[in-house]
Amino acid sequence: MEEKIIDIINNIKPYLNMEGGDIDFIKFEDGYVYIKLSGACQNCEYQDLTLYDGIEKMIKEEIPEIKGVINVSI
Repeated sequence: MEEKIIDIINNIKPYLNMEGGDIDFIKFEDGYVYIKLSGACQNCEYQDLTLYDGIEKMIKEEIPEIKGVINVSI
């Protein structure tokens, strides 16, 4: 499942890169996908919209058993 999550994130990455942002996969644990948003996405006022209405929605469409996506600051 982790490979499929990484593939989805890699498909999302170019869209964030066009806006000066980036996304990195951190881990998959207990049904949650942990990611790190960086660049322009890190402090963007639309970060929650991007995270929940964009990234999480896209991942859940492909893998419905995902409970959620969590942005971590490392």
